[in-house]
Amino acid sequence: MNMGKGEITIFWIILLSLTLSVYFYPQMPEKMASHWNTKGQVDGYMSKFWGLFLIPLILIGLALLFVAIPRIDPLKANIEKFRKYYDGFIIIFFIFMLLIHFQAILWNLGIKISPNVTFSAGIGILFFYVGILCENAKRNWFIGIRTPWTLSSERVWERTHKIGGKLFKIAGVIALFGVLFQSHAIFFVLIPVILVAAYTIIYSYFEYQKGVK
Repeated sequence: MNMGKGEITIFWIILLSLTLSVYFYPQMPEKMASHWNTKGQVDGYMSKFWGLFLIPLILIGLALLFVAIPRIDPLKANIEKFRKYYDGFIIIFFIFMLLIHFQAILWNLGIKISPNVTFSAGIGILFFYVGILCENAKRNWFIGIRTPWTLSSERVWERTHKIGGKLFKIAGVIALFGVLFQSHAIFFVLIPVILVAAYTIIYSYFEYQKGVK
């Protein structure tokens, strides 16, 4: 099985996350701060082993999933048509997870960068790129806005993803404002994406009904 550039990149990101975990292990407290509330205050702890290695292990599992999808999808030929955007999404997502991992390490070293800053900025960029991915995605079973109506009609898929792509970009820009309003950052992230998800589902249904009529 040949590995593409995207898969090689995520391999190095995983290796870097593991290296950080091993390097900082002796410096971590026995109980690491591992969870923060919506105001950026610590409200959860875990042992330093899981605090340092949980995200790298999650990344390994996600890497296996993301690598498998283009190979097992019955419409994998369509995925190849937008493969560079798919690979780009995976790389950005893995970098985002790496930054979250590093932020937690820094916090436990006494360098307290608010997770509301890293989370809002990272999610904003991620949502914006999801918009780009949607605009270029071709019909498949795993990636994109997958409703019964988009999967049943090429036309509905294309129209739903064009408008969904624009809306996800807007949601990404709104999420970035969470950096400026840190105590309410979660609302800048969640509300726009919930509205986008609800709108695209409803839109795809009515667009499909137009074709039926």
